[in-house]
Amino acid sequence: MTSKRLIFPNPESLTPNPGRSAVVDMVVGVCENSTFRGGKQGLTEYYLRPMTDEKKEPPKAAEGAETQKPAAEGGAASTPAKPDAGTATKPPTGAGGGPPGAPAKPPAAAPPKPPGAAPPKSAAPAAKAPVKPDPWSSPLLDELQKRFPGAISEAVIFRNMPSLNVAKEHLVAVCQFLKSPDGGAYNMLTDETAADYPKREKRFDIVYHLYSFERNNRLRLRVQVSAEEKVPSVTGVWPTANWLEREIYDMFGVVYEGHPDLKRILMPDEWVGHPLRKDYDILKQDADWVKTNLGIESGQ
Repeated sequence: MTSKRLIFPNPESLTPNPGRSAVVDMVVGVCENSTFRGGKQGLTEYYLRPMTDEKKEPPKAAEGAETQKPAAEGGAASTPAKPDAGTATKPPTGAGGGPPGAPAKPPAAAPPKPPGAAPPKSAAPAAKAPVKPDPWSSPLLDELQKRFPGAISEAVIFRNMPSLNVAKEHLVAVCQFLKSPDGGAYNMLTDETAADYPKREKRFDIVYHLYSFERNNRLRLRVQVSAEEKVPSVTGVWPTANWLEREIYDMFGVVYEGHPDLKRILMPDEWVGHPLRKDYDILKQDADWVKTNLGIESGQ
């Protein structure tokens, strides 16, 4: 609300207190249809807000009123206030909490830190529990177990993708069934790869990722074999397995039975070793091959 500056010519007739300043910021409220002090209709009283830019003066005393004079020097002083009962019984204390005049006690110094001390470490956040896959059940799983007794194990699902362990001896037959309409129409092998676990007896996991265009479903198969075992090739089911199995042979040394052209695909044919095995050092090179074919000594 915007203040308005109002000036009344006769403050005596508008304000209940004579001598009050006639210059005000604004009229805050007005009561209508009543008789004001001067007998005028329409106003009872004004609620006035004083101006902030003018100094307030005390009201003038009426004529004949006695003014309060200050006490003369040496005269009787005004009666001092009585001390509180709780504070009257407490003796005065010094700055340090002792008797008056006693020196203040210095604050206790913190113990010095030993040189080279490491700053305190903040508490490590609590480790999250690993997310584990859930058991998987479906009519497809029931049909697989019915058709291939003992060939399917560890049926789980994780992130909406089921996974099965398949015995090596039944791998090709299971894949042929999964590619058929009755087996889910998994007509594409999107990937075939391997993982190495040297401390296990069956150190290699051969992993197959299948996809069904017709039903938009995915399925993962896993076959576990030792370093000396051979794995049946699935190139007769999905031709794309040709180069994928060659890469696994090249990097891990897994040998496939029934592959039409099993040879290295990344490393030179004469290279010794398989670089993605865990026991193959990351800096290791075939020094003889480097010297023979490049004419230089290996830099590793």
